[in-house]
Amino acid sequence: MTQAIERLRTSQQTFTALKCKECGERYELGAKHVCEECFGPLEVAYDYTAIKNQVSREIIEAGPHSIWRYKAFLPVESDTPIDVGTGMTPLLKANRLARQLGIKELYIKNDAVNMPTLSFKDRVVSVALSRAKELGFTTVSCASTGNLANSTAAIAAHAGLECCVFIPSDLEAGKILGTLIYDPTLMAVKGNYDQVNRLCSEVANTHGWGFVNINLRPYYSEGSKTLGFEVAEQLGWELPDHIVAPLASGSLFTKIYKGFNEFVEAGLVAAKDVRFSGAQAEGCSPISQAYKEGRDFIKPVKPNTIANSIAIGNPADGVYALEVARKPHGNIEDVTDEEIVAGMKLLAETEGIFTETAGGTTIAVLKKLVEAGKINPEERTVAFITGNGLKTTEAVQSHIGEPHTIEPKLESFERAWERAGTLNRLDWQQTQV
Repeated sequence: MTQAIERLRTSQQTFTALKCKECGERYELGAKHVCEECFGPLEVAYDYTAIKNQVSREIIEAGPHSIWRYKAFLPVESDTPIDVGTGMTPLLKANRLARQLGIKELYIKNDAVNMPTLSFKDRVVSVALSRAKELGFTTVSCASTGNLANSTAAIAAHAGLECCVFIPSDLEAGKILGTLIYDPTLMAVKGNYDQVNRLCSEVANTHGWGFVNINLRPYYSEGSKTLGFEVAEQLGWELPDHIVAPLASGSLFTKIYKGFNEFVEAGLVAAKDVRFSGAQAEGCSPISQAYKEGRDFIKPVKPNTIANSIAIGNPADGVYALEVARKPHGNIEDVTDEEIVAGMKLLAETEGIFTETAGGTTIAVLKKLVEAGKINPEERTVAFITGNGLKTTEAVQSHIGEPHTIEPKLESFERAWERAGTLNRLDWQQTQV
């Protein structure tokens, strides 16, 4: 085993080119994200024969307790990529939630505790900034709805890179604070995410910075595959039957799909037609609308939802998310803001996981799909929770109880305890109506 691990450390580069997803045109491995021939998006192409020669279950299991145990599948040359402990988050068997929903085997992939900033964005940024350093960038940036700003600022600070990030000016206070603490330059733009993104494209072209989700996007998006890799490994080197994940740009959804397929290609897991179901907020549901209407194109919308982290009105990978959902008979569904809050509370009350609004969207859609008979109760289902609820406390502040203020005396406690019991019984009775 020691010789095998050493061979992996000194192995050849496995990523070979940037390739257009539309026309197949290939490009050198630089900071480029759009095809010059057809304007399609570029993604990283790999030599899967080289990957198969370098990996095994045993080698991966002996690797770092982070996303870099899957380095052969990631577009980074260095043997010392940026590693801040990102990845290998818990896959929780959610028995109480499963019973409440009426299904048998449900797992929560919990990136609400991912390092260092408590969202899955730490995965994509770790890959993007590792590649940014290899390409010679000294200033990095992003357009963000919050979580990506947190991750880019934190990991840039760790890597010693200058950082300037752009956000909509109306973001939640927790996400603004969670970026400023790392001392980047933070630009709060008076506009929605799509307007922020357009501005960032101009800045990238003018200043030549490394934007993780623009000119570095082909590398950045590959980090999402590690969620799929981890789920397969944590399920005992098997793929699930069904997954439910949030949809923003659509990239996460498609990259989990790509990750599953790459593990099959490398001989690490058996092939299976995993069903993919996507979750959107009703107030920003361009992919869901296209799915329901049977369209193969996306009509941009103006976001109007509490789920800011997935409020992308013109999703870059929306059409590819539609393809993934339709291939193995999956679904795409949307839910109201009220259902999102209920989803956040349901996950917290049954499994002790406090997720942000994107996670509330995922759980609400999971519930909706079960009730509609679109999830087989016998399936092994995995729901992906991508961010922490401490970042979006405003969403639930008016929907939860208040503490019982008492005197420091036993009788004061007893009276409050009795009142609390009465209120809890009333709440329970109301839920049965």
